[in-house]
Order: sequence, then C-alpha cells, then structure tokens
Amino acid sequence: QVQLVESGGGLVQAGGSLRISCTVSGSVFSRKTMAWYRRAPGKQRELIAMITPGGATNYVDSVKGRFTIFRDNAKNTVNLQMDSLNPEDTAVYYCNAAFPYDIVSWGKGTLVTVSS
Repeated sequence: QVQLVESGGGLVQAGGSLRISCTVSGSVFSRKTMAWYRRAPGKQRELIAMITPGGATNYVDSVKGRFTIFRDNAKNTVNLQMDSLNPEDTAVYYCNAAFPYDIVSWGKGTLVTVSS
C-alpha cells in the first residue's frame, strides 16, 4: 500500500522561502508523474505543480517562476522549493500522483503559513 508523508511546512514571512518534501512508500513511485497540491482556507484542493518520471515539470500560473518541483527517484521523494512566498500561498500542501487514475490515499499534508 502506497503511503505519502509530507513534511517541512511552517511559518514564514512574506518574501521568504521554504522547502517541503514528500516521501512515498512503494516501488511504483519512479514510474509515476507526481504532483503537489494545496488547499487554501475555504477553497478546494488544487494541483499546483507536477513532474514526470523523467523530470519534465509544469506549474499553474499562480506559482510559476516562484516554485520549483523536483524529485529523487532513488530516495522516493518529491520536493517543492517555494520562493517569494506571499500570504495567498498559505495552505495545507499535499503530494500525490498527478493523474486521477493513479491517485492514492491522501496523506495528512503539511501546513504552510505566510505572514504579511
């Protein structure tokens, strides 16, 4: 059974940076396109960044140029480097597969709070 464990969230001031990580159990990780999602207060969860097994990436416009997704297939981790954070980035961040047919049970997520 695949398990997802997110970590690295915290409180950061606007303009600051934070790196969050996700450890994925299970041997299929290296063959999956993975993604980071977030759920802001009062909003639905949204996919914000994705990365293919080969390292190709894509981002939603709201984070493009500020966030960087990268993965380590040997360590079964997918990470998100977040720079130039603003209060609108405050959310619980989750990782999971990018495509609906690959999505597994959600982890607890990691809370990122950006103060103004």
